[in-house]
Amino acid sequence: MNELFGYLGMGLMLALSGIGSCYGTTIGGNAAEGALKKDPSKSAAYMILSALPATQGLYGFLAFFLHFSKVAENPLLWGGVGIGVGLVCLFSAIRQGQVCANGIVGVSQGHDVQTNTMIYAALPEFYAILALVATFLV
Repeated sequence: MNELFGYLGMGLMLALSGIGSCYGTTIGGNAAEGALKKDPSKSAAYMILSALPATQGLYGFLAFFLHFSKVAENPLLWGGVGIGVGLVCLFSAIRQGQVCANGIVGVSQGHDVQTNTMIYAALPEFYAILALVATFLV
């Protein structure tokens, strides 16, 4: 039963971080589609901002890939770590997508907010990075 929890937690780490990235990038992508109708000349800025939440899925995959072989050693620990990292990456990506969507709208309205939006979007990402780093401290 403990091993099942360990592998379930690791699976959730991979799945939740990927789901978060899917949601986050589509939140930004939806804003980008609307912004393209208003000002198609800034499509590169829209694309950059809408792609930012994809990184949380990479963090979940990296943690899964590097630590999956350790589950058998301590399944309860790694199950808990997996669920924790998955949840942090899920919410981080969704919130980052919302920040980026607002930035995309601002750029489409003629405001020079791309750099500021990237800085604001880095704040929720910081917590996903902390969750990844925490896996190395365990």
